[in-house]
Amino acid sequence: MAATADETRVVQGVNQQLFIGGQWREATGGGTLDVEDPATGETIASVPDATAADADAALAAADETFTTWRNVAPRDRGDILRRAYDTIIARTDELALLMTLEMGKPVAESAAEIVYAANFFRWYSEEAVRINGRFTINESGKGRVLTMKQPIGPCVFITPWNFPLAMGTRKIGPALAAGCTCVVKPAKQTPLSMLALAQILEEAGLPGGVLNVITARKSGEIMEPLIKDPRTRKMSFTGSTPVGRTLIQLGSEQILKMSMELGGNAPFLVFEDADLDAAVEGALIAKMRNGGEACTSANRFLVHASVADAFAQRLAERIGAMKVGRGTQDGIQVGPLIDEAQRSKVAELVDDAVAKGAKVLTGGSRVDGAGYFYAPTVLAGVPDGADLLGEEIFGPVAPVTTFSSDEEAVAKANATEYGLVSYMYTTDVDRAFRVIEALETGMIGLNQGLVSNAGAPFGGVKQSGFGREGGPEGLEEYLETKYVAMNVGTPPVAL
Repeated sequence: MAATADETRVVQGVNQQLFIGGQWREATGGGTLDVEDPATGETIASVPDATAADADAALAAADETFTTWRNVAPRDRGDILRRAYDTIIARTDELALLMTLEMGKPVAESAAEIVYAANFFRWYSEEAVRINGRFTINESGKGRVLTMKQPIGPCVFITPWNFPLAMGTRKIGPALAAGCTCVVKPAKQTPLSMLALAQILEEAGLPGGVLNVITARKSGEIMEPLIKDPRTRKMSFTGSTPVGRTLIQLGSEQILKMSMELGGNAPFLVFEDADLDAAVEGALIAKMRNGGEACTSANRFLVHASVADAFAQRLAERIGAMKVGRGTQDGIQVGPLIDEAQRSKVAELVDDAVAKGAKVLTGGSRVDGAGYFYAPTVLAGVPDGADLLGEEIFGPVAPVTTFSSDEEAVAKANATEYGLVSYMYTTDVDRAFRVIEALETGMIGLNQGLVSNAGAPFGGVKQSGFGREGGPEGLEEYLETKYVAMNVGTPPVAL
């Protein structure tokens, strides 16, 4: 399929080089990495395939620049983020098209991500001037206690392909606000959005070396030395739990401070008193946002037996009617999966569930033709032993199973190694709080299917990771606390 003039323009408008120390350059080895449109399988761009030497140069730039960036006035740091926010919003349409071309989601969803991504810069532009310590009298009255917050140092970020801009701004925003510098390695499938972001920050006046972007085919070979390097003082990773475990082991050698946003297996609980129309609407958001390729995606629909059939039928009608196709086309609601490996995984999970007794209400198969499309699917009567109830699906598949009591619902929801997010629908406030307190997840959507919010702490428990991104908690991840015991001041009069 020939690229349109707009598609060619937005791709060519991105500087497809490494961004190191404020300079755009090729990889030292001269290698390149092709970027593919998952809707067609065609190559749309080629970016440098960085080497370990390039990664070291990026970290050296971040380390050198940290000594000056940390002392830039908080207001000035915030102003740069605010200018970048304004530019991102002004360029929403072209950034959304770029994202759709390299990732596949419909343009409307890409545009929504652009706004979400930009909001992290707006939020942290305001938080940059609110980094506070405290000054108190020692409890004994002798001396004073002073605490101060200081930037932790150069950071290394590894971002995923499913939200190629927002997962970058969610890390970069608080890091820059705190006074940290960073090296970013975007996913090999979606490097263009991050390179476009680097250009925007450069335009906004960010000094060279504060943000460095390296693109590479093999993450481990170039990132392992950085993780073990004592110049790196913080790492943040968004991706799978198995990869996260490996990174944690690597960082343990130098006791590296880390934030890990890992896999999920989100339960979506529908109680017998729920408003089913509202629950179905919430399910569409929680399941089909990003075509199911999200760590927050509803992975298991646990529905009270008395309303399970009605819920599953309504959900199947809505999901089955969704229009599948290339995300650049009008009216498309579901784009392709990121690659053939991901589509094959989804197909295997569905086939396993069906073989074990699940009933296909809609979908259940690959879509013929170019690209990596899988039909939006709803499965009813999914047995407990089906693999897709225990694994992260990362695709447009909604498996429905049942429960008979609140206790059973909570037990099934918690029966996973993951603990990122849960969703629940009920009109009973007492039940809501009982269940909320019992669920083992870092986030909960109560009567809503979306929890992402730049001003709120995003993160999980158990095997879903640790640390938080977003809100004031996200800024704390990039700050260290220094305590000073001061032998000053006049003791108060003893009583």
